[in-house]
Amino acid sequence: MDISSPAPAYLRAYDEQLRARPVPGRTTERVGPVLRVVSDGYGQGFLTYRDLGGLDGAELDAFIAGQRDFFTGIGRPVEWKYHGYDLPVDLPGRLTAAGFEAEEQETVMVGEAAALAASPALPEGVRLREVSGRPDLERIREMEELVWEADRSWLPDLLERDIAGPGDRCAVVVAEAGERVVCAAWMRFHEGTDFVSLWGGSTLKEWRGRGVYRAMVAYRAGLAVARGFRLVQVDASDDSRPILARLGLEAIATTTPYVWVPPTV
Repeated sequence: MDISSPAPAYLRAYDEQLRARPVPGRTTERVGPVLRVVSDGYGQGFLTYRDLGGLDGAELDAFIAGQRDFFTGIGRPVEWKYHGYDLPVDLPGRLTAAGFEAEEQETVMVGEAAALAASPALPEGVRLREVSGRPDLERIREMEELVWEADRSWLPDLLERDIAGPGDRCAVVVAEAGERVVCAAWMRFHEGTDFVSLWGGSTLKEWRGRGVYRAMVAYRAGLAVARGFRLVQVDASDDSRPILARLGLEAIATTTPYVWVPPTV
């Protein structure tokens, strides 16, 4: 990481403000060095922390197994979000040994909302619109299923819950060409911090490379500025990382979800 860049300051802010932050609207309890978060009623839980307080060796193995067994007992999958600078260095191997499976690595990127909030430049015939109603959320599901060729039946419920609260406010944006949703993305405003986080951004194949995703970033950055938030954070895939870097976001860390799915789920 280049010490002349703002990335070290962004990483400190990220650690201090977002990691180990209680999640509004979710059942959260502190267990040792971690916060254990359970979504009420349904959905995946997760484990978040700033550091493990020196936990290591057999004691760490027992702790990991305890979290796995807790979620097995309630029949829920759980994500342990590992950051590339977390200690101990052999933590990934210990998670894998306990049955957690690594998903694709992403890059945590942060940038100034005001610098990103340009007027969105859209292809002809495309418009951006904030949505909240169930019919639009179902249209987003249909678009996501086309992109990923996988079931996204859970997505409308998730977005509907996050829009309604309680918890950090959520705004959902679609890009439409005529009556067709070609891209959808959402954001969360993390109250009491400098940050908004950006999520989604899936785009139909025939609309990629035409500036739709960049326009979505600019539009949501404008919403962040309007509501008094300074920083934009994204867990970027390998596909979106170069686009975000060109827009001025800084890579501050890597993160890998390690997921345990109980056998009965």
